Amino acid sequence: MTAEGDIGGVRWLCLLTVLFSRAAWAQDNSTNSSCPDWSFNHLSEHMKVSEKCFESFTVQLTDNQIATTLDHLRRMTDILQKHHKSVCRGATPVECPSPTLHSKGGLVCVSIEKKRYCKPMCNEGYDFAFLRKSRLFEECSNATKHKWTTQYVGGSRLAVCNKSNTQVSGAASAYFPKDRDCLSTKSDGTLEKQVIKTFVQELSQNDIKGNYTHACLLCG
Repeated sequence: MTAEGDIGGVRWLCLLTVLFSRAAWAQDNSTNSSCPDWSFNHLSEHMKVSEKCFESFTVQLTDNQIATTLDHLRRMTDILQKHHKSVCRGATPVECPSPTLHSKGGLVCVSIEKKRYCKPMCNEGYDFAFLRKSRLFEECSNATKHKWTTQYVGGSRLAVCNKSNTQVSGAASAYFPKDRDCLSTKSDGTLEKQVIKTFVQELSQNDIKGNYTHACLLCG
């Protein structure tokens, strides 16, 4: 790729940042706005190009320009996170609150026979604050008065992943694969399905069987 092509990639990233920022502003202010006809493939390809050249480009930026870019990216991230966290909203039982997503990991969840089950998972390089080897998952159902069973007092926090060189607190399946975190696993449909399949098998081994619905992997 030529230097001119590299700069073009960066300009695309900056343009997308500004456009997304304007879209967020328009949404927040309930105004009609005209947005480009984006497709995921189009966006993804340009972002990949930008990754290759953005490192060398940033050395040309002033502290103010870096702060401005980070501010734009933060607003873009807020938009993406808002939609990401809406995944599986409305899962049965509907009386159960959405579990709090912990950073540095995620939750794999399914519903079976009017009960909701979620298994906390940690990214590589992180481990659970409490021992979870014999506590693979948490439950929310009529039997729990539609509250999550959890080692934390009150609320819907099911786990916390702390930075750690060793992963000894949880079962082997409670950690994302080496060189993968929750988001990179979720970005691969095959890997995401395998995480869900493993969880369903573990539930079955605990005599929790039946048709499952609202299966999803949620990342903090």
